Amino acid sequence: MGNNKGALLVYAVIGLALIGVVTQLFTNTASFLTSIFTMLGFGIAIFAIMYFVFFKKRTPSNDAKKYKQAVKQSKAKYSSQQTKPKTPSKRPQPFSFKKKSNKRPSHLRVIDGNKSKRKNRANF
Repeated sequence: MGNNKGALLVYAVIGLALIGVVTQLFTNTASFLTSIFTMLGFGIAIFAIMYFVFFKKRTPSNDAKKYKQAVKQSKAKYSSQQTKPKTPSKRPQPFSFKKKSNKRPSHLRVIDGNKSKRKNRANF
């Protein structure tokens, strides 16, 4: 029951606001439009200030840049390998071996460890 009273109160306030907006629109149109454009201008100005001060200066981290570059390379590598299915030709082609050309270097790197400092397991 308490929830119904709250919903009725909200609907009543919204209804009164609509009646006030409609009467203001018909009785004093110029000041109504001026106040609407003023509110919109202030809203856009506040949004622009917040966007350029807080959100624009965020630069992605070095890890994010490396991840995006790896994704870009991976898409370029695997999208070129996807080809259309071949339609069967009228004559069978003789089987031939073709050499791969223009192999791209891997985007992965080998990290050298401490190979010279191997521990002697017999000492344990």
